[in-house]
Amino acid sequence: MQTDLILQRPRTSDNAELLLLFHGVGSSAEDLAPLGQALAAQRLNAWVISVRSPDRSDLGRGWQWFSVQGVTEANRPERVASAMPAFLERIRAWQSETGVGPQSTTLLGFSQGAIMALESTQLCGASRHAARVIAIAGRFAQPARIKPEDVAAHLLHGEQDHVMPVRLAMEAEHELRSLGAAPTLDRFAGLGHGIDARVVQAIGRGLQDVNEEKGL
Repeated sequence: MQTDLILQRPRTSDNAELLLLFHGVGSSAEDLAPLGQALAAQRLNAWVISVRSPDRSDLGRGWQWFSVQGVTEANRPERVASAMPAFLERIRAWQSETGVGPQSTTLLGFSQGAIMALESTQLCGASRHAARVIAIAGRFAQPARIKPEDVAAHLLHGEQDHVMPVRLAMEAEHELRSLGAAPTLDRFAGLGHGIDARVVQAIGRGLQDVNEEKGL
């Protein structure tokens, strides 16, 4: 886990949270450091860790969970499924290292990292991995098939995203609702394939809601 970036350790182990950040293709753990640091300032009792995917990107720079060379709607699900064991292993490793269980774990992914986080909710026993998924500029690899088991899903997307069009997040929200889930979708006018202060604020509000639900 030396390749991952620990951005904050909690002040106390009591009621500690684990916030795992997952970057996009061709990116790195360091690229999500500004977001992680902004969230750490709001969540003083959280482990905030930016996770680096295990494989070098075949785009020529950075890292990837799965290749996007020649990716299609037909082959994307298989590529995500092949990458999922390593993704879950990284989650379990940090839960073991920090002593924070799934019920206090949030997976926050951007772009390809968001795809991996969202698809983890489609696994049997998804709540064994995390209690909350926050997907920025993401999508499902294929239409959602099952209602996530005790996992809250929050979608955040720029309306001017030309890499991952906002309609994909809208479709994800619709699919989850049709399965009986209650996801949220925040759309940001003028935002492309990226993160701005409004996104950070929305994430902070969502994380605050978690503690209010728990009565903390």
